[in-house]
Amino acid sequence: MSSTVSVTLHNSAVNLERTFEGLVQEHKNRIYGYICRLTNDSPDAEDITQEVFIRAYQSMHAFRHDAAVDTWLYRIATNLVIDRFRRAKRAPQMVPVVTDAEDSLGEIPASGRDSDPQATAQLFELQKQVQKAIQSLPTKLRSVVVLHDMEGLSYEEVAQAVGCPVGTVKSRLFNARLLLRRKLQHYMEGSS
Repeated sequence: MSSTVSVTLHNSAVNLERTFEGLVQEHKNRIYGYICRLTNDSPDAEDITQEVFIRAYQSMHAFRHDAAVDTWLYRIATNLVIDRFRRAKRAPQMVPVVTDAEDSLGEIPASGRDSDPQATAQLFELQKQVQKAIQSLPTKLRSVVVLHDMEGLSYEEVAQAVGCPVGTVKSRLFNARLLLRRKLQHYMEGSS
């Protein structure tokens, strides 16, 4: 009997390992990109991403399945980023972030852009200004903008990820967009 229980426990552990490996492979790039956008500090982002998956592994047994796995991972990531900056009592460093093409800001089709160097330069400058403006937002506002507008999560998913009501998410998005509009207004008026 003891041998059967041991084999069953071993098989469960192997299945958990395989499930977790799949979870990491499926979500690591999105979680890393999200953390990069929040921290704008690639070395910190790598450390925090590892910590997200360590925490996820340690608490897989407690996952309630009432939220999507990626929403659960975003929540862990958000909490870790906030904790990291609260502990360090510092603002994120301004380090250029290089992420996958799918993570870049405002991808615009290449038609016409490649043949016009001035348009390419303007687009690059706009992306740089938008990224700079997003990085200047307070963490609570930045996280909802990144999750909703850049990662494509619904209001409900963002609310679960950041741990607040949907109304608060909408309010934070409104305030974040208002701040972004103000920060980018001068740039947009100058380029038109």
